[in-house]
This record gives sequence, structure tokens and C-alpha cells, in this order.
Amino acid sequence: MKRIIIACVSLLLLVLLVFLVFPKKQENKNEKVRIAEVTHSIFYAPQYVAISEGFFEDEGINVELILTPGADKVTAAVLSGDVEIGFCGPEATIYVYQSGEKDYLKTFAQLTKKDGSFLVSREKIDNFKIEDIKGKTIIGGRKGGMPEMTFEWALRENGIDPKEDVNIDTSIAFAAMQGAFIGGTGDFVTLFELSVRKWSLQVKNYMPFKGKNNNSLGNRPYIF
Repeated sequence: MKRIIIACVSLLLLVLLVFLVFPKKQENKNEKVRIAEVTHSIFYAPQYVAISEGFFEDEGINVELILTPGADKVTAAVLSGDVEIGFCGPEATIYVYQSGEKDYLKTFAQLTKKDGSFLVSREKIDNFKIEDIKGKTIIGGRKGGMPEMTFEWALRENGIDPKEDVNIDTSIAFAAMQGAFIGGTGDFVTLFELSVRKWSLQVKNYMPFKGKNNNSLGNRPYIF
């Protein structure tokens, strides 16, 4: 019995040694994978590290990132075959499925656990409280988009009715939100961290804010 056990263990060790010394030859070496990302953001930092450190190359994958602002454009790129993978809000897969599309999208991975938007004010508010946005107009993004839906959820969690207590402007496309706010639309805007960071660091490249009576309020955004 002991001889049989020893023989089996020896066989397993031999098989393992073979795989270690002669690893299976990788197939599809340097396979190209195109990825459409809705924004270039710190949200996806692990992916950028993996690309820069060559982790994908080690696995025989050549990743091409394509900036594609707007979940609708990301969706269109995947459905048309222009890219293999899309990074955007999961709501896009629901909308495509409900439209009756036979070749619908599939959500297969979660990249972030929380929404990374910042609430940016046109005017400085000392000791800001969420109640300060009542009665104000907020550029919230595309209606039905993940940032806008998350913002509405956050308001409800804090006792604010997004339909009654504030005016959320959903008529402005994602890529145009910052420009619209700089141009004078809205009292607040929700922006991703990259837009806010660039705005804060590159002040001289931005038009001044427009306050009430079209008075300049300076260049820097007020972030809460």
C-alpha cells in the first residue's frame, strides 16, 4: 500500500515538474485587444499599471486603449466590432438588451465600487452642507446615465428629493458639461476627478467663471 502511495506521489511530482520545466506554449501570441474607455481616469489605475508594467504583454495580449466619451459611443463601438471591450456604466447593457438587440452586450467585470464624481459649485460656500443645493440648478449628466442616477441616489440618501428640491439639468452631453458650466449654465455641476484636477491645476487655460449678473468669480472651481 505504501509503495502504491509513494508511486502516485512520485508520478504527480513528475507531471508537475514537466509543466514547470516545459510550460505550455502560449497560443495567440501578441493578440490585439481594443478597449474603448468612457473616460481616462484614476478609476482605471490598475489597468494603466498593468499596461505600463507589461503584464498584458507577458500574457500575449497587446492592449490598445481608445478614449470614447459617452456610454452610448462606447456601446456603439462594441456593437459595431470596432473594439472588443468597453468601459462604461453597466446601464448601457440594460438599454441595449431592452431594445431587442440580438447581439446584445454582456457585463462581465466590475471595475469600481463607487462613483467618483465631484460636486462643483459656481460660488464659494463656507461650511457647505448638502442642503445648500436645494432650489439650485445642477448639471447632472445624461438622463439615465450612471453618474446621474448615482447622484440622484445620493440625494435621496441625504433626504433631498431630486425631482422636487433641485433642478437637475440632463440635457447636456457628458463631454460638454464642464464647458457649459464655465459658460454660465447651472449653479453646480457633477464632474469626474480628472476634469476637476485639470481644472484646478491648469487655471490659466480656463475661462473665468460667470456668477450672478455675469460677474467674474475667478477661475478655480469650488469642490465639495
